[in-house]
Amino acid sequence: MSKQCSQCSQTKTLDEFYKQPESRGSGHISKCRVCTTANVRAHRRLNDSVREYDRRRGSRQTIEKAREWREAHPDAYRAHNAVNNAVRDGRLTKEPCLFCGEAKVHGHHQDYSKPLDVIWLCPRCHHRLHANFPETAAHEPEHRRAA
Repeated sequence: MSKQCSQCSQTKTLDEFYKQPESRGSGHISKCRVCTTANVRAHRRLNDSVREYDRRRGSRQTIEKAREWREAHPDAYRAHNAVNNAVRDGRLTKEPCLFCGEAKVHGHHQDYSKPLDVIWLCPRCHHRLHANFPETAAHEPEHRRAA
C-alpha cells in the first residue's frame, strides 16, 4: 500500500511513514520519514530552548547511567580509575593496539583484582575481542557471559 506525503507530495510505501495509530485512514502520519526528520532537525536548529533541553536531558541520563554502572561494577570502576591515574602519573604508559597497532587505545583487564595488568586495544579491536570471546568481559555477570 502507498501514500502521498503531505509535504514533498511524493507517493511512497507505508513503511516510509512513521506509524500513528490514532491518525485517520492508514494509521501513519501524513509526512514521510525524510520530511519529518528534516522538520525536526530544522526545529532543533532554530530553537535554543529545544537544544538546551536536549543537552540537560542527555547529561542527566549519562550521569545516571554512569552512576548505575559504577554501583553495579565497583571492582571494574576501581581498576579503570587505577589505570587512568597510573597513566596520568607516568607509572603506566599506553602502547599501540596489540592487534592492529592503532595509537588511540583502551586498557583491557582480564582480571580486575590486578588493576594495572592491562593489554592495550583500540576501541574497534576491544569491541571485537568482547564480541568474539564474551568470557573476556571481566565485569559482565555470569548469565550474560554464557549468551
